Amino acid sequence: MRIETKIAKFTSPLYLESGRILQSYDIAYETYGELNEDKSNVIVICHALAGSHHAAGRYADEAKPGWWDKFIGDGKAVDTRKYFVICTNNIGSCFGSTSPMSPNYPSKEPYRFKFPVLAISDIVKAQRNLFDSLGIYHAKAVIGGSMGGMQALCYAIEHPEFSKTIIPLATTAYTRPWAIAINKIAMEAVRHDPAFNNGHYDKKDLIANGLPGLAIGRMAGLIAYLSPNVFNKKFARNYAHTDGLYELFGRFEVERYLEYNSYSFPKIFDPLSYLYICKTMNIFDVGRNKDKIEDSFSKIKGKLHLISFSDDMLFFPEEMEEIHDIMCKIGKKDQVTYKMIESQSGHDSFLVEVEKFEDYVKDILEEKI
Repeated sequence: MRIETKIAKFTSPLYLESGRILQSYDIAYETYGELNEDKSNVIVICHALAGSHHAAGRYADEAKPGWWDKFIGDGKAVDTRKYFVICTNNIGSCFGSTSPMSPNYPSKEPYRFKFPVLAISDIVKAQRNLFDSLGIYHAKAVIGGSMGGMQALCYAIEHPEFSKTIIPLATTAYTRPWAIAINKIAMEAVRHDPAFNNGHYDKKDLIANGLPGLAIGRMAGLIAYLSPNVFNKKFARNYAHTDGLYELFGRFEVERYLEYNSYSFPKIFDPLSYLYICKTMNIFDVGRNKDKIEDSFSKIKGKLHLISFSDDMLFFPEEMEEIHDIMCKIGKKDQVTYKMIESQSGHDSFLVEVEKFEDYVKDILEEKI
């Protein structure tokens, strides 16, 4: 599989939904496979909150491959022998695209809190500008899970001519109070951590020392991304063998897991990006400027293939069912399919239980569904 990683720079202003403007911006992106002559084999992959443009393959010095490596590659569900796959790092994220810690042009000082709040529509608009610059005006499919699924829905509604096949996984048409509440825990923990210093932290200090507030917020996220069944099966009531049961801070294995997977997170993910991305997800609503959500879905010209996961506790299956029901209600029954996967990994099932839906996606891409 051929992999290329690049950064595209744009000097034309990006006009945002909020009314603000990004005067210039960069987009980091990665491509897999070969673009055919008529550019008809493009598949766009959209990433989730903590993801990046590195969706598949492995760099020479990398311990783990890209976040959807089970799904993308030669002979896999998204077969890079057939398709030219492109994944961008969302603007606002911290893996190479313009973000709160990028220089606030023409100054060399970072934006920090001067960075604008972004909507999913803004992220997709920036992606479209990248694709236009590459001469890519249509895609065979757009695929994304969680926040990536929000982007996929945005493509279907706001860019209805771009792709005839949209595959959103583990997502929602509008963020409900439960998910907003989970994000609130993370946002408050970050804001009130002294090491955050009201956004004026030094990145080197975070890499060296971490940020406990972001780690605690990440713990809340991990609980929502998994499910009670996952915790019961993986940890039961097992106790860390190095800790005493009657020590006040002795730990169950589930506690040790949360510590291990959370306290390393601030060393790789920027806290300001985390705050801004949580806000972007919180305000997502496909019907935000309409009296009814049906008005937004009526714009769809392609086909929606909705995939939910039975034990998803962040974006529950009924949230995807609602999209299907609305499409049918407005006379677009032939433009929507819905499949719920019997999963065992919670919200993260779209990342780790690929074997349960890979053949289904293959059939969609081969237009058998």
